[in-house]
Amino acid sequence: MNPIDASLDEVDVFTTGAVGRPGQRTFFLQMSGESSRFFVKCEKMQVVAISQYLMNVLQDLPPADERPIASSMTLSTPSDPAFVLGRIALGYDTHNDRLILELAEMGETEDDELENLGRIRLSITRGQATAFCEHADAAVSAGRPPCHWCDGVVDPDGHVCPRMN
Repeated sequence: MNPIDASLDEVDVFTTGAVGRPGQRTFFLQMSGESSRFFVKCEKMQVVAISQYLMNVLQDLPPADERPIASSMTLSTPSDPAFVLGRIALGYDTHNDRLILELAEMGETEDDELENLGRIRLSITRGQATAFCEHADAAVSAGRPPCHWCDGVVDPDGHVCPRMN
């Protein structure tokens, strides 16, 4: 099967979310535009890293004029993911005032050639980036709560706290 190689210059939706119970969640990135929709399976820390990078870039730019409506940030029920996220490249296009993300498929080994892996390139507005960051923070923090004694995570089935012994 040929790897996905897509470029979305006009993005309608760029969001993230998780499926499953806290502690057993699977994270996805969702992007759509130009009559295409993709889901990319990823790790929670990849969502955090994308959000942190976008926030750092946004700090140096004027505030966004427009933002997506809140309902468009809700993750749709994921279909088969296009791929599992590996490498992430992020940048800013000053000429078009867009943030650029290139999401690449995780290879079987580190030596896998990039041209043999799936890749999705998308161009988002400052408003979309701001909305993504806010939504990503909410999605990530919606997991298991931390124990107020030891800062470990509390599972739905309980928690063995070393400080409470």
